[in-house]
Amino acid sequence: MKKSLLLAVLALAFSLAACGQAEEKNNKVTEQSETQTNEDGNVGEGASDSFFEVFDGKIDHIHGVGYSGNQSKPFYAAHDGLKVYDGGKWFKTKEQNNDYMGFNATKDGFYTSGHPGQDSSLPNPLGIQKSTDDGKTLEHLALEGETDFHLMGVGYENQVIFLMNPQKNSMMEKGKFYLSEDNAETWKEVAANGLDDTLLSVAVHPQKADYLAASGQQGIYLSKDKGETFERISKSGQGTSVFFTNDSLIYGTYDGTAKLTKVSLSDETEEEIALPKMKEDAVMYFAQNPNNEQEMTFVSFNGDIYYTTDGAKNWDAIVEAGKIK
Repeated sequence: MKKSLLLAVLALAFSLAACGQAEEKNNKVTEQSETQTNEDGNVGEGASDSFFEVFDGKIDHIHGVGYSGNQSKPFYAAHDGLKVYDGGKWFKTKEQNNDYMGFNATKDGFYTSGHPGQDSSLPNPLGIQKSTDDGKTLEHLALEGETDFHLMGVGYENQVIFLMNPQKNSMMEKGKFYLSEDNAETWKEVAANGLDDTLLSVAVHPQKADYLAASGQQGIYLSKDKGETFERISKSGQGTSVFFTNDSLIYGTYDGTAKLTKVSLSDETEEEIALPKMKEDAVMYFAQNPNNEQEMTFVSFNGDIYYTTDGAKNWDAIVEAGKIK
């Protein structure tokens, strides 16, 4: 993909968010239960469960990735259900193959929005749903049948929700940013001063609700006051992804070359995380195993998925242009 074409793809990804949504403050967005905790801290049985089956099809239209339920296997949220990479093999859910948007893995499961799949009886759109059993069941939290949230972040441990509301609903005004610290029961509108950009993704710190981040057409933004104010922290390029660990923010940018940067939240020192050779591509979704910082994965704009178990010294391309390798 030529550089000019990738820039056009990024621009299209940003501009698609404007369709059918408010332009309040010029903010536009895009897409992007019955379990027990075992001795390893994992929730559920993951891909070994009878709810999953071996998968060898195409993986595309991914809208999130993460280590759901504190398990040491990444979950990828696609338009036709969850895909899981476990032990070098791919698995898919047999049921609840929903079109997941705004997917966020948490320590006890995942939060999501989107649209119901053909095999689902859930209302359309999903509003905000939560699962603690790898997606077998979804618990309605808020705005089911009202709103599909593309721009939503959830803290891995604190489960604080930060989002931009694309259209007026029974709880929110359109084009505004909101924060919930009680599992979507109540919402506080936040000013988001400094976030006047076309946004692609947001993230919430796993433990500290004060820390929020966003990627936008003009760069990467960080808030230290629960979203009241944001400061652009990247030096150049378009922002493409944001992800928090307990002590750092890992963000992706593109300025003709894809970059992945880790910035310390304590002293603001930065280090670059090595990426594989990518031809006019960038990091769209990124996740790190909460139990093993050497294990990371990311999804690219071109539909590639990379995976490393040695701290980014070596990356394996496990999917290329949506095709499993």
